[in-house]
Amino acid sequence: MAPIIAFLLAVALPAASRAQTHSVLQPQGEDAARMAEIGWVLYLGAAAIFVAAALLLGLAMYGPARARRLLGRPALIVAAGVAFPTAALTALLVYALQTAAAMARGPEPALRIEVAGELWWWRVRYRDAGGGLLFETANEIRIPAGVPVEFLLRSDNVIHSFWAPSLAGKLDLVPGRVNRLRVLAPEPGVFRGFCAEYCGAQHANMRFEVQALEPARFEQWMQAQRRPAAAAAPALRLGERVFQRDCAQCHAVRGTAAAGTLGPDLTHVGSRPMLAAGALSNNVGALAGWIAGGQHIKPGNRMPAFDHLSGPELRAVAGYLDGLK
Repeated sequence: MAPIIAFLLAVALPAASRAQTHSVLQPQGEDAARMAEIGWVLYLGAAAIFVAAALLLGLAMYGPARARRLLGRPALIVAAGVAFPTAALTALLVYALQTAAAMARGPEPALRIEVAGELWWWRVRYRDAGGGLLFETANEIRIPAGVPVEFLLRSDNVIHSFWAPSLAGKLDLVPGRVNRLRVLAPEPGVFRGFCAEYCGAQHANMRFEVQALEPARFEQWMQAQRRPAAAAAPALRLGERVFQRDCAQCHAVRGTAAAGTLGPDLTHVGSRPMLAAGALSNNVGALAGWIAGGQHIKPGNRMPAFDHLSGPELRAVAGYLDGLK
């Protein structure tokens, strides 16, 4: 009975208020705006060529006899059928390549974030200038607004594709190599993203968010994330004991004995906006539902359902995790 109640709570409780979320169809990042510009130029160029070809075809079929004779000359056929397409397509290609090269020559990134595609969620590691690990989180990426950032994209399992359409272009995560994606969010906001390469059973439920914050707020968030988890209050100690018994083999909570690496780091899981890579909004009911019935919510994921927990144990561990802010 407890797993069913927890599942209903997970899907029924409303999400917390969020910052402005940008539509995936409206480019906001610099690279996304340039890519949208390339798309419009290519679209308008192709549309103009199509209209011109249709007009010439109409004249050749239904125009005056003089026009049909002119259009039947071999020289015009060579000019319109060979020379013009070659010149037009070359001009569009040069424009697209120059714009893409300008995107690659962006400013030196001030921050590097490693993003690893898992089955089926995103492991996010923040690193210092020397490459040392600062802290790890999952599915939620926060960056400073107005500051160039580089994502280091990798995978240890299958090919994924990292894509936040309103922020930048998509780039594959290929096992055995690291791909680099530079982004710059001009203003604060939330940019939704997802995996754009089929990667298995729960590919459609592999979402993430990039939250751009004011630089001062971002620094505050960084400092808070680097701190270990606060000691559990007396009311939450049963939940901590259940977590250490059943969850610490796969999950880490810095500041405790839990040091698992198979699943997401849960040190500050209570502060994240969503669970299970976007499958649920984050609240205590969703946490309980995910723990008790994760295989019902996201079938095939690598976390077993802990339906053996009693009602008090389930509520306790969910409350403990919700308190990890």
